[in-house]
This record gives sequence, C-alpha cells and structure tokens, in this order.
Amino acid sequence: MIDRRQALIGSLALSLASAARGQTAPPRIGAGAPVAGLPEPDETIDLWPKGAPGAPPMPLIEIVDERSKDSALADRAVYGISRPRLVVFRPRIPNGSAALITPGGGYRWVVIDKEGYEIGRWLAARGWTCFVLFYRLPGEGWAAGPDVALSDAQRAIRVIRARARDFGIMPDRVAAIGFSAGGHVCADLATRFAAMAYRPVDAADVLSARPDIAAPIYPVQSMRLPFAHAGSRTLLLGATPSPEREAAHSPEDQATPATPPTFLVHAEDDPTVSVENSLRLRAALRAKGVAVETHLFTHGGHGFGLRRAAGKPVEQWPELLLSWAKTQKLG
Repeated sequence: MIDRRQALIGSLALSLASAARGQTAPPRIGAGAPVAGLPEPDETIDLWPKGAPGAPPMPLIEIVDERSKDSALADRAVYGISRPRLVVFRPRIPNGSAALITPGGGYRWVVIDKEGYEIGRWLAARGWTCFVLFYRLPGEGWAAGPDVALSDAQRAIRVIRARARDFGIMPDRVAAIGFSAGGHVCADLATRFAAMAYRPVDAADVLSARPDIAAPIYPVQSMRLPFAHAGSRTLLLGATPSPEREAAHSPEDQATPATPPTFLVHAEDDPTVSVENSLRLRAALRAKGVAVETHLFTHGGHGFGLRRAAGKPVEQWPELLLSWAKTQKLG
C-alpha cells in the first residue's frame, strides 16, 4: 500500500512531466501501473485552457488514495482536483460513438478504477472512444458551488464535440454515462445541459452540451430525504438546504421533453442509494415524454460497476446498455 505522501509526490512528478506536453497527467500514484500487465492511460485533455473558473481562496492539492488491499485490483480515489480533465481511452477501430464517463465517489472524491477506467477499457474494446471525467468537487470551495461538476460536464461534452474529427467520432453520437454521485452528474447534465453553468471561454462553448443519450447507473438523483444519499446531499447543498434548493438540484424536478433518451440500472437491494432514485427519475422522464429503458435487479448492492457484478444477473447491464444504445443509433 502506498501512503498519501507517496501518492502526492507521484502525482506531482507526473503532472510536471505532462506539463511539457501541455496537458495535465492522469491522477496516479507513482509512475508505474498499479496492476501488473494493465497499462495506464496517458492521454488527457485539460478542460479549461486558462484554468478552471472560480478557484477557492486556498489552492487545492490533488491527492490520490489507494484503497484496495488486493494487488490484482486497483481502487483509487482522487480529490483536491483543481485541473479538471478528460482521460482518453481510444479504441483500435473507432465505431464513431463516444462516451463521457463520470465516476462516483459521493462527491467526496472521484473513483478512478471501478467506475472510470474499467468501463472505459471495456467500451473502448468494443469500438467506443471514451473520456473519463475528473470533475471538481462541490465541497472544496469553488465559486460555482453545487454547479461546479455540472460546469465541468457541460464543458467536457462541448470539448469532445469540438475535437470529434481528431478522435474519429461523430458529434451527434456522444453518450453520458455516470455512476452513483457521478450518476447525479450525468443526470444533472441530461436535464440541465442548457443551464448557464459557466461563462463561455472559447469557440467550443457555442456547441450543445446535450448528450445524445444518458445512462445514470445506480444514480444519486433525488436531493430529498429520505431518498437522497445523505453524504452526497450535504457536500452538494449543505446540511439544511431549502426545498427550492433541493428541487433545483434533483434531476427528477428538472426533466424536460428535451432530456435525451435515458438508460437506468439499479439493484433493488442497494443499501447506499435507494432504488427510489431511479424509479422517481424514470417516472419524471416518462411524464415528459422522454424514452426510458429501465433495468432493475434483485441483487447487486451498490457500486457494482463491472467487477462486483461478475457472476450475478446484474453483470449483463453493460451488454444491455450497448444493445439499447444501438436502438438510439450509437455504437
């Protein structure tokens, strides 16, 4: 296990090396791969050419924690993100579709492996060009407050579209996929893609931030108790948000007929994020005439991603997602 100080030193060293290439390196612990034989991605895109707007008064230090006790599995989490960026997974043969992936972490941190790189590698092996988003966290003092991750997600979709030709993708075939609190980022983007979350910074910002499809997976969604995930709610909105503030940041209350077709997956035995989050979002989307594909599984718990779904019926969810995406002309 590498301690936090080593993680910080490794991350800084990689950032300095990457600065010579003009982009910030992926969050890492040291220079090597944490799992033997599994290469680390190295291509990144910084979202904000002049730095992220509304920085907190005290500069943040990006820290990566390794939480895994299994040498065959990495389980890293990063916080103190001041340079939001996309980590790119290129397929050998692009199929023209792209996915913006927003990992979870309860808005406390952003999970790197099980809800980021693993699904990025899996989709890239099937022709998708994937972009894992390391977004800023709302509890770390950014001026945008609860909209800070949304502004990064909006900007990310626009940057992907602006660079579509570079990656062999079609600008009208961009999906958003998010997990847990990253599912909130995904659903927030799908319902509030047109909100003015930041001031335009370059030509990319004239492009639409609306994803063509959205897939919030076991999402944090409602900000109302008892359905809300308490930790995410507090970090996003504070300890005692008003009903108006809860509604403003609950995708179920922000759905419109323009919300993109949506794919939902949840386990009914999820002990962390109630399945009511997906059910309430489904009902709200259907009420607005939005096409919704919903898959509920008896067993799966929370945070299953790919690794914890193995050997259970819920392991079918990625294939179900791809099959549904084809009906929406992606993949």
